[in-house]
Amino acid sequence: MTNLKEKKILVTGAHGFLGGYLVKNLLEKRGVSRENLSLPSDLDFRKLEDCQKAVKDIDIVIHLAAKVGGIGLNKEKPGELFYDNAIMGIQLMESARLAGVEKVVAIGTVCCYPKFTEVPFKEEDLWNGYPEETNAPYGLAKKMLLVQGQAYRDQYGFNSIFLLPLNLYGPNDNYDPKSSHVISAIIRKIYEAKRDGLSYIDVWGTGEATRGFLYVEDAAEGILLATEAYDKGDPVNLGSDMEISIKDLVKLICKLMNFQGEIRWDSSKPDGQPRRKLDISKALEFGFKAETNFEEGLKKTISCLNI
Repeated sequence: MTNLKEKKILVTGAHGFLGGYLVKNLLEKRGVSRENLSLPSDLDFRKLEDCQKAVKDIDIVIHLAAKVGGIGLNKEKPGELFYDNAIMGIQLMESARLAGVEKVVAIGTVCCYPKFTEVPFKEEDLWNGYPEETNAPYGLAKKMLLVQGQAYRDQYGFNSIFLLPLNLYGPNDNYDPKSSHVISAIIRKIYEAKRDGLSYIDVWGTGEATRGFLYVEDAAEGILLATEAYDKGDPVNLGSDMEISIKDLVKLICKLMNFQGEIRWDSSKPDGQPRRKLDISKALEFGFKAETNFEEGLKKTISCLNI
């Protein structure tokens, strides 16, 4: 078990949605001193020199930084999403290896899984097909961190682990309509419909696709448990065992926000991956199990709405 209080830790993406919660956990639950945390906001990890600067005198790298969005951004900027995510991860891990960093914790995505993965998704199924087309460039770029980490472990004995979190949600999420994920996008649509006196909302797809979700505070805890106690090359799912259709999700958020208008489904828009549900048994190896009830998590998210 690694004592994080004794380590100098670099958190990329520390000022993002997940990063804010992870840093709070490190400071308040783990008792890590602010002096032992490197939380850069002025570095561009697409530049090799910035990666090299970031890992100097660091013991552990937790790589959260990513260019990420929902189906809309995935369709609009597949090239950017592939290049930016791939080059950040590749250069950061190589810089960490050369600098003698003890461990890299690489955060992947459920989008790494093949489009028609058997439910629940097991880590062994990660290579049994091509990802869903709209998020394949992003998913494959993140998946290369797994390939790189395993290759470095084999050749150099380098300690890199790879975690596959479910779709995250929670207070302070991204509500930008151009790049938000499904829960925050729906919350914003309902908020604006109520504000503007509209009797309907428009939602992409058919509503038939399913998703699982992980509350952001649970995700932060899971990442840190793995940082402390998991040191193998095999990827690990990080999530809950829930599965809900987008149709039922929208109905639930409408109920929680007291919106009784019409839900208009735009079936000309893509549904994305047909189903998503994780097998979460492997994360039990380092003691992680999601604690937050989904409806309670949604209530917290809605009550802290900041648009």
